[in-house]
Amino acid sequence: MVKRRFLAACLLLLATAAAALAEGEGEEGKRGVRVLDAGRLEKFVDELPDMPVLRGYGVAEGGNLVAGELTVGMHDTMWKFHRDLPATRVFAYGASKETATVPGPTIVAMKGVPTRVTWTNHLPPRHILPWDRSLATARLGNGTGVPTVAHLHGGVQQSTSDGHSMAWFTSGFAATGPHFSSPAYEYPNQQLPGNLWYHDHAMGLTRVNILAGLLGAYRVVDPATEAPLGLPSGAEFDRDLVLFDRDFMRDGALFMNATGNNPDVHPQWQPEYFGAVVVANGKAWPFLRVRRRRYRFRILNASNARFFRLSLSGGLRFVHVGSDSVYLARPVPTEGFLLAPSEMADVIVDFAGAKHDAVTLRSDAPAPYPGDPGEKADTVAVMKFVVASKPEHDPSTVPATLMPRYPKPDAREAVVTRHIAMYEYTKNGTDEPTHLYLNGAAYTDPVTETPREGTSELWEVINLTDDNHPLHVHLAVFTVLKQRSLRRVDEFRDCMRGSASGGAGGRNDAVACGMQRHLAGGRRHVVPRQERGWKNVFKVRPSTVATLLVRFKPLEESSATASGKSGGFPFDVTAGPGYVYHCHVSIKQRKPLLKSQAWSSFTCS
Repeated sequence: MVKRRFLAACLLLLATAAAALAEGEGEEGKRGVRVLDAGRLEKFVDELPDMPVLRGYGVAEGGNLVAGELTVGMHDTMWKFHRDLPATRVFAYGASKETATVPGPTIVAMKGVPTRVTWTNHLPPRHILPWDRSLATARLGNGTGVPTVAHLHGGVQQSTSDGHSMAWFTSGFAATGPHFSSPAYEYPNQQLPGNLWYHDHAMGLTRVNILAGLLGAYRVVDPATEAPLGLPSGAEFDRDLVLFDRDFMRDGALFMNATGNNPDVHPQWQPEYFGAVVVANGKAWPFLRVRRRRYRFRILNASNARFFRLSLSGGLRFVHVGSDSVYLARPVPTEGFLLAPSEMADVIVDFAGAKHDAVTLRSDAPAPYPGDPGEKADTVAVMKFVVASKPEHDPSTVPATLMPRYPKPDAREAVVTRHIAMYEYTKNGTDEPTHLYLNGAAYTDPVTETPREGTSELWEVINLTDDNHPLHVHLAVFTVLKQRSLRRVDEFRDCMRGSASGGAGGRNDAVACGMQRHLAGGRRHVVPRQERGWKNVFKVRPSTVATLLVRFKPLEESSATASGKSGGFPFDVTAGPGYVYHCHVSIKQRKPLLKSQAWSSFTCS
């Protein structure tokens, strides 16, 4: 399969690069530095850190809450990932260079109270990681600095504050993207409480900028509705857990291979990045001392391509209370679950039931995911919990219902059905990828999806690749109604794909290519219970069609009516460059959505 060849190619390139460095080739090789053997790092020697907390709201006289004013910079600094690894040069978010961390500070916002963040770029003229000059990339390499732009993933905000990939800017604004307007963003926080995260979103540089360290957690909290639930609370018992993978050189430097799978087409681009070191909250395989009681973990997979299929040793279970940025209607217990890149799981773990004094959080997901049929992946450790010996009183609880007042999905409310096809193109005569497209169109092609504010749509997302793709839609939330396997996939793919530009000869036309016929008799995949609510990321299996009900209006109608816009958002969605939807694995698979010129012809009643 293509996927196995991808992995073999990556491993071969990694070995080749390591050998070249050993022979003194390249900047690192000149110093005689080699790629680190991850097995040399002892596990569970560093304690799990808590990231700094920035309050996204202010408190006026009399205790009234007012808009928060924050300045968060992107800094070139050093970070210690492991006790026995030299400090690593990183790009990191922080209120100052001295306080910048990987991941960045956790921003805690209050529902209904705006958070205003001025993002500042203090990055150097050159990147610390290799980047591919053949990609449609923000300007880099001309001495003006590293382009960045922050996106609040899961946030509901005007597109001028959404972190559009072409709204990037460099240090001192020496260069800016075509959609740049201001580094000062406003997040209304007029959405239901839940978990979000912020990360770099610069065109063509998203992967390397996040790998360098530009990511952080963000919460929207609502004490009035959350406190009565009785869930574990407080800094000790309610914790963010940010997971990702990295590779290092022996001197501590981050390692990313500088040779692509198709060096004559893409000098550096590889389909996926996998690191041998698993990092949680900025530490490699850390430990956390816990008491015999319930804890809440807001788990984010911030990897580029690695899926985590998480479980706990000793038979402990998770109880899911939220998925991505939205609470579930009811708790869902599981023994394990799959978490895609950019996906979030909000879970409760009760250590009162631990049979031993140590519990390991582990993963057995293949890399790449889902791997070849019949392939069994190794189980790897993520982190360890050291459990206290004495039981104690636990005032927290997990209620039978959580947030049942969310609107129930109803496919009948959809005003249009769209087909969104994922394609992978290869070099003639090989299985090596050259580019990934949505609906056979490049990012710079005209907008084709123009949803109307205040409506819902059915999206039939067709995955014609060999990989599982976590689809993310900005601004909107969606629910997954079903996922079905395609039969005679090659036949359907050949009809759909056509040329790289798509559309020729009736191609990229799911109806004309008989999608329903190819679905007939295909397997129906069960959507896990903890993923049946409203989400902003969904794992679209290879050779399947996922039916999503996408909601282009607030989940909570009061947010819209408070602004006088019935069924709409509390801001002007037509202002600014628009929104995008994309796969959260590949930096090439992104397509614009809701550009202002496409929205300018409608009015809200």
